Parts: sequence; C-alpha cells; structure tokens
Amino acid sequence: MQYYSWIVTFHIMSVMSWMAMLFYLPRLFVYHVEYAHKKEFVEVVKIQEYKIYTFIGLPAFWATLISGVAMLSLNPILFQTGFWLDAKLFIALLLSVYSFSLEYFRVQLACNLCTKSGKFFRAYNEVPTLLSILIVTYVIVKSFSWLFTLLMVGLFALIVFMIMKPKK
Repeated sequence: MQYYSWIVTFHIMSVMSWMAMLFYLPRLFVYHVEYAHKKEFVEVVKIQEYKIYTFIGLPAFWATLISGVAMLSLNPILFQTGFWLDAKLFIALLLSVYSFSLEYFRVQLACNLCTKSGKFFRAYNEVPTLLSILIVTYVIVKSFSWLFTLLMVGLFALIVFMIMKPKK
C-alpha cells in the first residue's frame, strides 16, 4: 500500500493522456472526411491520426488498464464499496471498446474505405465526453444514480440529435 498513491497518480495521468486521444482523434476524422478533396491535407491528417493513436492513445490505454488493475489488486476493499465501482468498470469497458473502434475507423479512412460523414464523426466525438462524465461522477461521489445516468444519456442523445439533424 505504500506505493498506492503513486499508482493512483500514474493512473490519473494515463487516463488524461488516453482521453486526449479519445477527444482529438474523431475531430481529425471530421477533417479527414470533410476535406477529402484536398489530397495533401488528407495525407498530413493520416499521419496525425496514425501517430496520435499509435504513440499516445494505445500506450496510454495500456498504462491506464495496468495501473487500474494494480489499484484494484492492492485495494480489493473497493469491491465492497457499492455498485458505483461496477458501473464505473462497465463504463470503462465501453470506453475501451470505443477506443478500439477509433482504430477501426482510422484504418478504414487510411484505406479510403470509410463511408461515414463528418456529421457522424462529430456525433461520435460526443461518446467519450458522456462516458468520462459518468466515470468521474461515480468515482467522486462513490455512488451510482440511475436518474443522473439517464439524464446524462438523454442530454447527450439530444446533442447527437442536434448534430445529426439535417440543416434547413
């Protein structure tokens, strides 16, 4: 337990780096799709997409996962603190799936096989924001609220609807 605070610190820093990739990569996808007609620009964006995922996002994901497992191993009493941890771990699993989906879209875009629109990636970019709000809230208040969770999901559904609706 003497190293627990160091592991928590490393975990938070790893999460911050991972989240930077999760927030920024879909924005690059928007530029990639919306400026597809500018070949030189797209080639630069492809390099950025590759580097942010490979050299920032993926190592930060693994550092987050390893430090998270270490924290739970050193402090198993957390499993007895209520449903909030289960909810947090489930949301973290969803965030992990989202992270790997970004690599799928990155490869599709790199091979010019992606048919998604800029609007899709703008809406998709809201996913990590919602999930991170839920995770941070569960961890800080050490509680789970169906009402809060449903309100947040509803709010983000409205945001996505506004992004995806056709312009007049």
